[in-house]
Amino acid sequence: MSQKLVCNCNGTMPLDARALGVTMHTSLCRQEVGSFLKALDGDEPLVVACTQEGALFSELAAQTEKPLVAPLRFVNIREIAGWTQEAKTSSPKIAALLALADMPEAEPVPVVNYESQGRLFIIGPGAQALPWAEKLSDSLDVSVLCTEPSALPLARNFPVYTGQVTKLDGYLGNFSVDWDLQNPIDPEMCTRCGACVDVCPENAIDDSFQIDLDKCKSHRACITACASIGAIQFDRLERKRSSEFDLIMDLRIKPIMRMSQPPQGYFAPGTDPFEQALVANQLLGLIGEFEKPKYFAYNEKVCAHGRNGRVGCNACIDVCSTGAITSLFKNGQGAVQVNPNLCMGCGACSTVCPSGAMRYNYPSVEHQGKEIKLLANVFSAQSTKAQQASTPSLLLHSLKAGTQLIDALGRAAHLQPKRIEGLPSFVLPYGIEHIASTGLDLWLGALSYGFGEVVLLLSGDEDPAYRDALETQSALANSILQAYGFDARVSLIQARAADDLEQVSFAMGKLRQRGPQLPISTPATFGLSNQKRETLEAVLEYLQKQAKTPIPEEGFVLPKSSLLGGLNINKDACTLCMSCVGSCPEGALLDNPEEPKLSFIEKHCVQCGICVQTCPEKALTLAPRLLKVEQRKQRVDLNETQAFYCISCGKPFGTMKMVDLMLAKLGAHGAFAGAAMDRLKMCSDCRVVDMVKKET
Repeated sequence: MSQKLVCNCNGTMPLDARALGVTMHTSLCRQEVGSFLKALDGDEPLVVACTQEGALFSELAAQTEKPLVAPLRFVNIREIAGWTQEAKTSSPKIAALLALADMPEAEPVPVVNYESQGRLFIIGPGAQALPWAEKLSDSLDVSVLCTEPSALPLARNFPVYTGQVTKLDGYLGNFSVDWDLQNPIDPEMCTRCGACVDVCPENAIDDSFQIDLDKCKSHRACITACASIGAIQFDRLERKRSSEFDLIMDLRIKPIMRMSQPPQGYFAPGTDPFEQALVANQLLGLIGEFEKPKYFAYNEKVCAHGRNGRVGCNACIDVCSTGAITSLFKNGQGAVQVNPNLCMGCGACSTVCPSGAMRYNYPSVEHQGKEIKLLANVFSAQSTKAQQASTPSLLLHSLKAGTQLIDALGRAAHLQPKRIEGLPSFVLPYGIEHIASTGLDLWLGALSYGFGEVVLLLSGDEDPAYRDALETQSALANSILQAYGFDARVSLIQARAADDLEQVSFAMGKLRQRGPQLPISTPATFGLSNQKRETLEAVLEYLQKQAKTPIPEEGFVLPKSSLLGGLNINKDACTLCMSCVGSCPEGALLDNPEEPKLSFIEKHCVQCGICVQTCPEKALTLAPRLLKVEQRKQRVDLNETQAFYCISCGKPFGTMKMVDLMLAKLGAHGAFAGAAMDRLKMCSDCRVVDMVKKET
């Protein structure tokens, strides 16, 4: 356990010290700072319930002679509880948040390394790009691509190119850029001597040392003047240029990388001078070696991307906004390839992955499950102790943007309580690295632990693909709940922008007016697993035991986006060729070596659809649905038929239906008349023996 220092911020928060079991401070960051310094001498980790003065407390801790027992941790209780309209009844929430601070930190994850030598490429109109190049060239190795001509500096302190970008990809320390030189004058070869300017009869060349082709009448006097330099060629065949850089500053109105989360090292401030200045300041700090977490873990063995040359699931590729995930096929077997340097940690790939092959790892679902379980347990225990009998709601939000939005909401609610609604006392915020990284396993797990609902707060800066994915997955979660007789418990709050307090306030007001949701049942005891399917199976088993209405024998129909479901088969069309068995990446489809029989285990099916695409007879269709747990575990027979036995040795070598179909298709062909037709009714061994006998 840790020492906990709680302050009511100069009496502005009506906190109940007795209910929280702590000593209450009034001015911990000022007159009572001695209490903080004394706590630093203790032998227990220290948690300070104040984030506003975190920098001050951290600085004081750094100046002490005694090393800290554990990292100093801070918890915000002011904006999310003490300054809200329900501050007096927020003790269970505060107790839960303080308890969360005692949880061990997540296990460290591998890191991704970058190395930058400061090679900066500035792209944009010369009038903007060249001045920034002049300012930054003393500290960085600058090159400029002028997409619009401008007066060139006479001193060649840095390379200047002209043209238009045709390709740009990469990341910090490893950008590759291709561009086309479109003007007859190559500024990199040009010495700025001005001879071409002097001889041009149309004044088509100025101090930008680019030829205005609308004015040029092809006298070619400039070529003669530049003969010894060779910078001018009207009939230049090789116009493509390329180079590599560590950093990109893209000043164009329409930058080439328009994703919501561009690669590290790429900056597109547009034409705003202030934004450009902020970027320039960031660029100066990007020389050296850097690292970031490797946010994901990928298990190729359970990936349903492709098999037998067929593409099944493309969910992670489609949702990735950074282009970090690409398709990879080797020997007909499909997998995906993730560039960890391009991955920005949104986690949407894990949210939409049906098999759990793509897993978010920063932190893991297992770690998050332990934390939200603690939040639910402490809140419920404190509510019972305070005789409030309330059920918590879980508010998931992005750690950075969401925290800023919630903090701003709390401050506004404190200053304008009649206009802005703060968080209700039963709403527990839980920050995750990115809101897109959370999915079915965590949401349904939270409901199983006793949360009455799960609310996703989108702060307005998310890529549209992430929002669509969350809407789709939340609809699926609510359909699963509906299958068991529960009402919808997963919802989204969509802020229009990162500072949209009105929309969030309105949503909080509706939650407060409605009041806390009752839990769907008694809290579950199982832990969440890093294996998505394993967690879902545990949750489904729990929900079935607590269900208000039983699932019908034929199953409950789920949306097409479902990762749960079965298969429908047209038995008349199916020839039991078993192509589907070989294509199934999850082992849901099975054959029988003893007899022609196609079997299926629904629990293993991820609805990837590879079997549907593989089937030559188009006999299979997906059936997104939810069956009872017992039914989903069973091995059921989809189709079976009589075996066809070799007319020579009596060994079964195919199905009656498949051989009949083959005979019908080939019987009219002259090559299969007489003995040749009989050979089609033999196994492969007997067919060879018969051919040898006939030849001898």
